[in-house]
Amino acid sequence: MLNDFFTKFDNILWGVPMIVILLGAHIYMTVRTKFVQRKTFKAIKLSVTKDPDSDGDISPFQALTTALASTIGTGNIIGVGTAIALGGAGAVLWCWISGVFGIATKYAESLIAVKYRVKTRDGKMRGGAMYAIENGVSKKTGINFKWVAVLFAVFALFASFGVGCGVQTNAIAKIMDTTFNPDKTYMLHFFGMDISTVALISGVVIAICVALVIFGGIKSISRVCEKLVPLMAILYVIGCIIILSINFDVLWQTVTLICESAFSFKALGGGLAGTGIMLAARYGVARGLFSNESGMGSAPIVASAAQSRNSVRQALISSTGTFWDTVVVCLMTGLVIVSSCIKNPNIDTASVEGGELTSAAFAQIPYIGTPILVVGIVLFAFSTILGWSYYAESCVDYLFGPNGIIPYKVLFIVILLIAPITSLDIVWTMSDIFNAFMTLPNIFAMVVLAPVITKETNYYIYGNRLDEYDKTPVPFVKRRK
Repeated sequence: MLNDFFTKFDNILWGVPMIVILLGAHIYMTVRTKFVQRKTFKAIKLSVTKDPDSDGDISPFQALTTALASTIGTGNIIGVGTAIALGGAGAVLWCWISGVFGIATKYAESLIAVKYRVKTRDGKMRGGAMYAIENGVSKKTGINFKWVAVLFAVFALFASFGVGCGVQTNAIAKIMDTTFNPDKTYMLHFFGMDISTVALISGVVIAICVALVIFGGIKSISRVCEKLVPLMAILYVIGCIIILSINFDVLWQTVTLICESAFSFKALGGGLAGTGIMLAARYGVARGLFSNESGMGSAPIVASAAQSRNSVRQALISSTGTFWDTVVVCLMTGLVIVSSCIKNPNIDTASVEGGELTSAAFAQIPYIGTPILVVGIVLFAFSTILGWSYYAESCVDYLFGPNGIIPYKVLFIVILLIAPITSLDIVWTMSDIFNAFMTLPNIFAMVVLAPVITKETNYYIYGNRLDEYDKTPVPFVKRRK
């Protein structure tokens, strides 16, 4: 009954209201920043340019890859397939459109996170929506909104235990169990439960690997993500390119079908052909928003730790995360799935789940297709754990001070050990709910601070001052000794 209640609440929360709020924020920020998306390629160039003489703990590229670690994941693989299964091929275009507009939101939320970041007594940078709300919104309005900042940090912390920890290690364990223990040969009977030995071992290995990384702090996490994220993305993209090459003869038909079904005002027959503009838009936009996390306020937390001479420069770099995540990777996944379904009519989109659509598409590559997908999902899930561990660490530091960080990390590792052998349906649902609750305070901060975002954007970007140093000193945390 509890699971049913939260599932219904989650469906309502992530239905039309949240889509309207997020897509509305995307369009609003696009207008306020004068379509900052046109600076994307300039931002990509900046992302690989070091800024060592500026305040910060990690390089701009390390901040970007750590943020991408938590966003490029199962949403790109399973989420796009789910959108197509429920909304037809047109959902791919709506997912892509949400990504294009989402670039502006990622830019805006990162800008205020870096602008209002603080420095701890031991020299570490901390930032995110909680600091932007406490130090920015409160000053702008003359009203103390610290309680809203605290709520954001609490919601992000709980979300990290769910979508950033438990469900990711559970997903890895299930994949390993399906691959190496399909007949359930290796099982243990423990406290009245049948537990897969493979899943149990997977949990232990994951917990050890994560512990070795996260106890080293953001510098350790960013070094791993800096190497892991490009590797896993390149591996996955190569797989997509191979499939698109196999399906080359139907690519034009694929693009045509996606565009036609995206803007059809009536169903074209159901399934892949399309379910009408309303469902295509609903599921496409929802999956795009869920995939890139633009507006959620998660990625700006790590952007605040980057070495950057001004807030706009790092905000531009952070905005490329949405470009790579949705505009590139999600689009490629969508093209792969739709073209594979056209070429293989026996794939029934009406009865197959989203993840199975992606699996069927990669199975076209002889011998290595399925392994590429399995390795990709494992790496994506592992990197997501690392990225979210830092988000939660920053929230714990904000809520409880530095003394709470070690106990939090221990609890994080314990959840990694338990999650592979438990059912996580309600955890998935609760994680979705907390993600939505994170989004609302973050968007509130962006809307209130929109004049600040506009002023900074006009000065640094359209005033050609991106190389200028912001001489404003980063304040120290006042609440803790």
